[in-house]
Amino acid sequence: MRFEKGHKAATRRHIIDVASKCMRRDGISATGIAGIMGEAGLTKGAFSPHFESKDALVREALASALSDQQHRLDEDQRRGLALEGAIRRYLNRAHLGDPAEGCPSAALLPEIARQPLSTRKDYEKGLRSYVATLAALLPDADAEASRRRATAIFGLMVGTLQFARAMPNATQAEQILEGGVEAALHLARVASS
Repeated sequence: MRFEKGHKAATRRHIIDVASKCMRRDGISATGIAGIMGEAGLTKGAFSPHFESKDALVREALASALSDQQHRLDEDQRRGLALEGAIRRYLNRAHLGDPAEGCPSAALLPEIARQPLSTRKDYEKGLRSYVATLAALLPDADAEASRRRATAIFGLMVGTLQFARAMPNATQAEQILEGGVEAALHLARVASS
């Protein structure tokens, strides 16, 4: 059976998108190839023509999620969103309740640490880009100090979101998010004074 030109690339992109959401929702270890392919509306046999292994798919799914996150931050920055807006966009109720569409770091960090070196290097590359964009929102003239502080702010944001997601009480989870916003903004202000 012959397919239209671009069909294979579109199918591959679809598999990556579905895998990225499944992994952020359920975790890397709990997400199997058969489940991903089923959610993608494909058979398990359709996996091999696109990816050499699950590790290859994990690497691409993480890269895709990081790229999407970077794109959203870049768009916010182009629209004039300041640091507080970026922090509040990350630490909000919608992000809290939708890990499948959210930050791969908050959803998968412990599992990313256990991935092969090539996957962790790709993750680091995507993370550096995101942190550099956050650093550009800080008032410092010293680029290295801004990068360190942006890394700390992002770490605080990730931890806050993970902590809030673990809470069964919605009110308490929202209080944790607001405390994280306050702490991140405090960190941004203290270092610039």
